[in-house]
Amino acid sequence: MQSKPCEIPGMPFIVFEGLDGSGKSSLMNSLESYLLEKKLSVHRTREPGGTPLGDEVRELILRKQGDAPSPRAELLLYEAIRAQHVDHVIKPYLQKDYWVLCDRYKASSVAFQAGGRQIPVEWVEKLNSFATQDLNAQLTILLDLSVEESRRRRQQRSSQVGVAEDRIESEADSFHERVRQSFLAQAKEDPHHWLILDASKSTQSLFEELLTALRGARWIT
Repeated sequence: MQSKPCEIPGMPFIVFEGLDGSGKSSLMNSLESYLLEKKLSVHRTREPGGTPLGDEVRELILRKQGDAPSPRAELLLYEAIRAQHVDHVIKPYLQKDYWVLCDRYKASSVAFQAGGRQIPVEWVEKLNSFATQDLNAQLTILLDLSVEESRRRRQQRSSQVGVAEDRIESEADSFHERVRQSFLAQAKEDPHHWLILDASKSTQSLFEELLTALRGARWIT
């Protein structure tokens, strides 16, 4: 399924994707600070979550205790979060002429549930379409990182902050490799709406590459 241009009027809707530990938050921090310095209106959000309801369901999905959702139930929970997020956050902010920066969006469901869980991709795409009413990011930035480096960074983060990995992070390397390959395949299928960055580079180098792409799209000068 090819991406469509965002049909909601307003400023750019940019999504950051990649394996956990790829540096999405750091790059989002840099872009958010830059846009605010330019006196632009910015709303930063995330999935799963982004709304009070979404944050509650997020806890159900990611917790390691209790009854884990089946792959199909997991997908439906993510899509419920997404529908609430689009209706109550993303669309309203785009309509108010905000730049919307989102940590994960519909490509994550294709990667984690179709790629990782091996649910038929057409099922995931249909649910994505329903949950978002076909609202697509104008640009999806893939921070590509090897599974080995992702695991090393996650373990380092866990030891530093004293928080154990969640249920998804704790999946086997083979799961995360399928996720990574799905992200890469999605990006290669739709190069006009994706930007692949080498997440092994420094945040500053990645930020400079991102600014070059945004200038090329004439979103910034």
